[in-house]
Amino acid sequence: MDKVIIDNKEYDVVRNYRDALNVSDLEGKITDYFDSFDYILGDYAYGKVRLKGFNEKGNKNYKTINDYAKVDEYIKNNCAYDCRYFILKTLPVEKK
Repeated sequence: MDKVIIDNKEYDVVRNYRDALNVSDLEGKITDYFDSFDYILGDYAYGKVRLKGFNEKGNKNYKTINDYAKVDEYIKNNCAYDCRYFILKTLPVEKK
């Protein structure tokens, strides 16, 4: 699995459908709001990236609306047909 660093945070690239991941598009966009999510989905609509957070059931911030098990359903129902998208897995920050 590939790793990327965005704004000094490390992520695993889970999916990169149609080569969607562009780190420079994400610089400054993955704010502290996304810190509580296990995964970040990014899709492109009208040339701009849209971000949404998802969690696994074991996450204390889990809500059914953000259930990672339903990410494919979300893509099908809420993203443009065959759009470019990526999924990043948030990695824990190493304490020094």
